[in-house]
Amino acid sequence: MSLYELTFILRQDIANSEIKKISDKLSHVIKENGGQILKEEYWGLRNLAYMINKNKKGHYVFLVFNTSTAQAIKELKRIIALSENIVRDLLIKIKSFNGKDSIMMQKDKAEKYEGKKV
Repeated sequence: MSLYELTFILRQDIANSEIKKISDKLSHVIKENGGQILKEEYWGLRNLAYMINKNKKGHYVFLVFNTSTAQAIKELKRIIALSENIVRDLLIKIKSFNGKDSIMMQKDKAEKYEGKKV
């Protein structure tokens, strides 16, 4: 099985329920095609480096999954391309996954612990 990381950015004006719905839909496509979700993280609403489709901010979601079929990747890319709520995405193949939180989540936890973030 091959390991993949998928990071996608959703429009700034959608509700949290819609974010979960889109994330669940993508997870369902992966599972339906013989894959397995290893990690799912919501990084929150963050500023974008530049405006994308009139959005200054975006909701970041990160998935790590494995699959053995190319059909899962093909269907995932198709659904992402059709979704008007996803403004950017990055799908990469990785060699290994250690099971720990991503750097973004570790950074957020450290900031919360230090009292910088409420």
